[in-house]
Amino acid sequence: MSLKVPHRNPKRGVIGAIENPMTEILRPDPAGNARAALLLQQGGLVALPTETVYGLGADARNSAAVARIYDAKGRPSFNPLIVHVADVAQASRYGVWSDLAQHLADAFWPGPLTLVLPLTSDHGLSSLVTAGLNSIAIRVPAHPTARAILEKFGGPVAAPSANPSGKISATTAAHVLNGLEGRIDAIVDDGPCAVGLESTIIGLTAPRPLLLRAGGVSVENIETRLGIAIDSANGSEIIAPGQLASHYAPHAHVRLNATEAKPDEVLLGFADIAGDLTLSSAGDLTEAAACLFDRLHELDALRRPIAVAPIPDHGLGRAINDRLRRAAAPR
Repeated sequence: MSLKVPHRNPKRGVIGAIENPMTEILRPDPAGNARAALLLQQGGLVALPTETVYGLGADARNSAAVARIYDAKGRPSFNPLIVHVADVAQASRYGVWSDLAQHLADAFWPGPLTLVLPLTSDHGLSSLVTAGLNSIAIRVPAHPTARAILEKFGGPVAAPSANPSGKISATTAAHVLNGLEGRIDAIVDDGPCAVGLESTIIGLTAPRPLLLRAGGVSVENIETRLGIAIDSANGSEIIAPGQLASHYAPHAHVRLNATEAKPDEVLLGFADIAGDLTLSSAGDLTEAAACLFDRLHELDALRRPIAVAPIPDHGLGRAINDRLRRAAAPR
């Protein structure tokens, strides 16, 4: 069912007053899923595979467990968390439901779309999940292992990306282990994430839907299904995950829209611009999205500045460019 991975740096294993020298590696089978659900019920932290990226899960109703997420990641407490649930019925317990929410859920759930909804009056969620806001970011993931664990757990799971705050998101269990080993209780290893980008976030707390973060569902697709234009949120207020200016960042400096590398740089290529590694030699944005964080992890391990080829700013390219701009932002 699981393997115990010895923690190589005991100082990193201290979470509050609790020392967690081992991180379990769980298999994505009924026994592993049951173990993951039990750990969540006990207030533990479990990294879960989703179709977007690996999420660091905790019981969203348990403030002590949610506080451990912030501590393990080093995440600012003003940055809210996405809650993952098994179905629409659960989602409507925590967020005020509407016809538009139902329309979007029918079109894109389960899947890589997060809705920001007004909180219900009897939601029972930890205020740490919402960062004190009167709204909740919530989604139903499509990944079969995540869904199995959510159904076994039977409640809401707060799960930001399973990586140190501000660093490159994790799309494999190895990425999670590299960043959070000894700080979390378990990782369910179900291979690489298929989408490879975080979910698109649409705000439904204003009169018109707002794009709060581009992601795994293209804005064009959403607009086509809704039959209306989606406005972009341009304010500085943090009202949804993934809105920090510097985020998804490698250790090294990132330079965008590069057609060739400088002498000290490594080049991440796309389409006709070949690089030391490439996102997609065929110029396929779906392929590029799926491998973006994996390629950044590989290049970051070289500890050299990273130059990135231009990416078309449409479809999934819009989400890719959003992540790259945040990775390249001053820190």
